[in-house]
Amino acid sequence: MRPWTQRPLPAAPPPDGPAGLRPGPVHRPARATQIKALILTETHTDLAADAAEPATTPATDEGTTEAERPLPETFADLGVRSDIVAALEDANIRHPFPIQAMAIPIALTGADMIGQARTGTGKTLAFGVTLLQRILVPGDPDFEAQAKPGAPQALVVAPTRELASQVSKDLQVAGARSTARVMTIYGGVGYDGQLDSLSDGVEVVVGTPGRLLDLADRGSLDLSHIKVLVLDEADEMLDLGFLPDVERILAKTPELRQTMLFSATMPSAIVGLARRHLRHPVNIRAESAGDSTTVPTTAQFVYQAHDLDKPEVVARILQAEDRDKVMIFCRTKRSAQRLAEDLEERGFAAAPIHGDLSQVLREKALKRFREGKIDVLVATDVAARGIDVTGVSHVINYQCPEDDKTYVHRIGRTGRAGASGVAITFVDWPDTTRWKVINNTLGLPFETPEETYSTSAHLFHDLGIDPAVKGRIVPPKPAADRDDRSRGDRGDRGERGDRGRRSGRRRSGGEGHGDARDDRSETRAESRPEAAGDTDGANGDGATAAKPRRRRNRSRQRLHNGVPVSREG
Repeated sequence: MRPWTQRPLPAAPPPDGPAGLRPGPVHRPARATQIKALILTETHTDLAADAAEPATTPATDEGTTEAERPLPETFADLGVRSDIVAALEDANIRHPFPIQAMAIPIALTGADMIGQARTGTGKTLAFGVTLLQRILVPGDPDFEAQAKPGAPQALVVAPTRELASQVSKDLQVAGARSTARVMTIYGGVGYDGQLDSLSDGVEVVVGTPGRLLDLADRGSLDLSHIKVLVLDEADEMLDLGFLPDVERILAKTPELRQTMLFSATMPSAIVGLARRHLRHPVNIRAESAGDSTTVPTTAQFVYQAHDLDKPEVVARILQAEDRDKVMIFCRTKRSAQRLAEDLEERGFAAAPIHGDLSQVLREKALKRFREGKIDVLVATDVAARGIDVTGVSHVINYQCPEDDKTYVHRIGRTGRAGASGVAITFVDWPDTTRWKVINNTLGLPFETPEETYSTSAHLFHDLGIDPAVKGRIVPPKPAADRDDRSRGDRGDRGERGDRGRRSGRRRSGGEGHGDARDDRSETRAESRPEAAGDTDGANGDGATAAKPRRRRNRSRQRLHNGVPVSREG
């Protein structure tokens, strides 16, 4: 149990006292009535009820104890093949999560499925185990008897490169003891390696819609032999505008196939997609009717913070008790880059990940984050989609999410697979209306976030921060440009003098070759004071330093090809 869950909140004020009264620095009744931390727990569901009534949504265990209806002990109890079970045990994966326990037995029958599960509940293996068990691999007796051995038999469509890479890795783990060939296809990298792998033959393809459709249109990716098709994070594909591409991909696959759609939310467009392309799907939802749509076992905190004070607040949060890896979400690429650089300058091992970075740099940052070489990842929503990293203890919404779906996806980076975590959201003053909508939609108790600064006592109390910590763990780097000259000395005045010379030249008129020579001579003159220590500005009068240059320029303007001319001519 995390330390902040063990700290009791102060008692509520007496009924006859004024609401929200703070009689002293320690007693804080307003926080007790507001309930700053919301901690949720996940209810385990059993396979038996779902097998008897597979179309019932959601599955509940009301009135039944866990001892009476236990989950299957291993994946073998779900009907998973022995080589896949052994491969999962090699990776220390032995007990299925609720979504896996419900989905795998039904999916193994070949039925179409709609799985509604929060991010981080283990849905990758829910469909991954199924498709690995339903394909033929090299060495199987019937492999060569296929119409086209080596053509893809299973396709997983994911919205982002990072999610596609993560799904591919999970499938490789589950299929480590088989000869199944799994490849990842996404944009931002060269075609050669992907074309070579396709020509050599693969059984499972995981990719993003754009590159999948590109290779399929070229004829390099044959989708006519697909047996199992999975649409992962379908709601995110809708948000990113990939639904038309997904429709075109589905049109290239056989009509008789098994289709599984997984999504955290079910907007109307996704429901329409399911109606068009799924045949009598079974609906699975890995939560009880009373569960919240937010991530289980995650303590949530919401603060109203000032934009200029946010970096300092974040720096102090990064020094909280039991802090492990941290993901910080920003709304724009620029703010993500700027915050990462600021945290790095403060001494934290931070790196950004956003769309302006090349795929190589994004993968490098992710690898360093997974390996623990950096422990703070500052990301935009799209770039972070599908990132599955263990050990993320804190998620910080540096800027208010756009909507409730974004909020759910963001905080789903922590508290994954039953682990505990902390989600912190900053709400700017202009975003209070947006946050109220999110709060009411999700049924959270944070309608009016408390105004919070980097020195607020309740911030230290909530998150287990030592009040003595500062906003940096290394001293600030000295600015080399400011060591030998202070504000207002000759460098700054020199720039003002340069502007004065340029404006003076424009007022003096004169066009033609003389002006071109003036520009060149002025460039040389501007470079001399810094390089040679010119003392024109030493007396502190930039205008005085500019007068001799204007006189020289006027004398040169009266020459044309070495012949004196009048100013009018």
